Amino acid sequence: MSEPAETPSAPRPRPRPRGRKRVGYGEGREALLEAAVRVVARRGLRHLTYRAVAEEAGVTHGLVVHHFGSRDALIEESLAYAVRTSLSSSLLESGTGRPEDFVAGLTDMVEGDPDGQAYQYELLLEARRRPELLTQVRALYDEYFGASRRELDRILPQGASPAFNRLVFAALDGLVLHQLTGIGDRAQTEAALAELHTLLRHLGGRPPGDDG
Repeated sequence: MSEPAETPSAPRPRPRPRGRKRVGYGEGREALLEAAVRVVARRGLRHLTYRAVAEEAGVTHGLVVHHFGSRDALIEESLAYAVRTSLSSSLLESGTGRPEDFVAGLTDMVEGDPDGQAYQYELLLEARRRPELLTQVRALYDEYFGASRRELDRILPQGASPAFNRLVFAALDGLVLHQLTGIGDRAQTEAALAELHTLLRHLGGRPPGDDG
């Protein structure tokens, strides 16, 4: 006697990756930008597609299209988002005029948002291959230069020349890259920042221990 045929069961839904929150059509734009940053940071700009962002965010392909409309808009807005996030957490512009406060949160920023930092380096390299991105990248990095220049002008009585400001920012950019990639570590970054603070204190005519 043959066994009865089994009734086919309904297909089980594919589990979404842990840690990804599903969002609806009327919400979640920032979540999609965060997902775009993660995609680029981990896989490169060439892999930034609607479907890749949708998969990373745990949403439908149509939701990404609804929010951005074009891949160029997605790139532009995700880059602006990454820079805004980095600026808000880097303490480039503390406003105190104290050398010790200049980029005091740099190491925490790298550890707290490695994908955001990696995303920006990916965009810089991609701009070398795609010159049409260079104007946008330059304009957004001008925000960094502006914040750095304003804070250095508070620290140094004579102000900071554009060349000195670029030198300082290039050093900071290199420290972030080294810590991010493992060429350097947190302790080495902090030791280098301590040297920078000493230099700024000297250039500003402040004796050691002067917090005024």
